[in-house]
Amino acid sequence: MFKKAKSFIQTKVQAVKERCAEKLTQKAHEVLDGTVAEAYVDTGVKVLIAVVLGALLLTLLYALFNDTIMPNVTSKVQELFNYAG
Repeated sequence: MFKKAKSFIQTKVQAVKERCAEKLTQKAHEVLDGTVAEAYVDTGVKVLIAVVLGALLLTLLYALFNDTIMPNVTSKVQELFNYAG
């Protein structure tokens, strides 16, 4: 009976070792293949594009507010509080 149990446990241990070896080999192939890291590069490019577009949008809004909107608002407020005329 003990020989049967020992044989059963040894076969199960061997099966687990083989599965672990297969998983390890598969993971090594993925890492060495290099196709898994493509998503990181794509995400980095998207973030870079978003930062550049955001900076351009902020520059445009800053120029618009300083040159166009704020002088008009300032002159309207000064006209509004001009009690003399």
